[in-house]
Amino acid sequence: MTVIYSARWVLPIISPFIEDGAVAVDRSTIVAIGSRHDIVLRFPDSRSTDFGDAAILPGFVNAHSHLELSIMRGFLEREESDFFAWLRKLTVARLAMTPEDLLVSATCGAIEAARAGVTCVGDASSSSTEAMKALREVGLRGIVYQESFGPDPTLAADNVAKLREQVRAMREQESDLVGAGVSPHAPYSVSSPQLEMISRLAIDEKLPLMIHAAESKAEKLFMLEGLGPFAEGLSERGIAWQAPGISTIEYLGRHGILQTRPLLAHCIDVDDQDLDLIKQAGAGIAHCPKSNAKLGHGRGPLSSFMACGINVGLGSDSVASNNTCDILEEARFATLLARLPGSADVSSALSARREQFGKVPPWITAEQALFAATLGGARALGLDNCIGALAAGMQADIAVVDLTGPHQQPVQNAADTLIFSSSGRDVLMTMVAGKEIFREGKVSGVDEAEHQIKLNAVRTKIGRET
Repeated sequence: MTVIYSARWVLPIISPFIEDGAVAVDRSTIVAIGSRHDIVLRFPDSRSTDFGDAAILPGFVNAHSHLELSIMRGFLEREESDFFAWLRKLTVARLAMTPEDLLVSATCGAIEAARAGVTCVGDASSSSTEAMKALREVGLRGIVYQESFGPDPTLAADNVAKLREQVRAMREQESDLVGAGVSPHAPYSVSSPQLEMISRLAIDEKLPLMIHAAESKAEKLFMLEGLGPFAEGLSERGIAWQAPGISTIEYLGRHGILQTRPLLAHCIDVDDQDLDLIKQAGAGIAHCPKSNAKLGHGRGPLSSFMACGINVGLGSDSVASNNTCDILEEARFATLLARLPGSADVSSALSARREQFGKVPPWITAEQALFAATLGGARALGLDNCIGALAAGMQADIAVVDLTGPHQQPVQNAADTLIFSSSGRDVLMTMVAGKEIFREGKVSGVDEAEHQIKLNAVRTKIGRET
């Protein structure tokens, strides 16, 4: 049965905004968009919901999350100035969590996402089957990337054998909405033989691949000179490391990762050549500006990503380093950071080249930020054939955002109001594949209060054990 959703604004993303617009949905699919008048005439017998002064747009895509770490919101604040110490404490705490603990944490993260209008996540997880269960329970769409660690090259084959077993278990949890992927964690935590084996696995099994890349100065020092906390950590474990003397992106190309058309999380410290390699490989980038800033890692060059035609989406990263899963807030932060002097260019050479071809606007606009928050993220995840835009034939993944708040008035331009005046707290409804998973302040089919009680109990436990 066709249902019509109407509002003052409809933002399809791939076509002009529609004032007094409507979207017609039949089961899981969008069947038409247009003016309210035209859609009602076309489907006269359909049930209709009018959201009034609101915006209907594609659901937000969180291109990089760690939902299982929702338990660690505010847990690592004292370690934020030392990334190696931050990672170490996080790892110890995560190892203290049971599969049930991880499921509770991931489910609470999925609830937070649904409340904020997020319909799809690219979720990196050490316990992928639990993360997949969480997405299915809440009703979100997503790709869950099973993380693989192992800096010791002598253990690479064993680590990949374990990953294969994890992938087999993930396949049993796959559905029309939730898919399996793999994630060699980072170049400082996975040996080069293991990177190559996982690349081969991803290609052979047709698995999407995600990796943290070019995330920090410590990583750059590790790659170029073999120095710093990551190198010292390996040395303490008796693991030899010979710095390749090249950038992270070049290193990933050398060891097969770029052949998988990966999703690269962060990409803060990249140069002209790196961006060319990313573009040529057809890789996507998950831009995580709030997490990058909170950990003091720097600013990824968002306008350069866009100028080079790279598929870039927005990611919250974990709430351990953010501390919210709110893609509207992420989009605002990304836009404002990109407008700061010195943040738009990777180098003078690239700047000159972009000027020659006229590819870079003076700054990132609200419309571009909305694109990154929706279709850009879908493209980065390789899901743009079905989500990220409002158009006939696309999946009905939809967010409706209220525009009546005093903090939003007066509304002159819907995109500007969404990016500069709105947040996930203004979301009225979240729909995935035609199913309303959040509406009227409630996530359907989930006992939120019970999950919060469980989350607090787990937090108390890991606080005692770490």
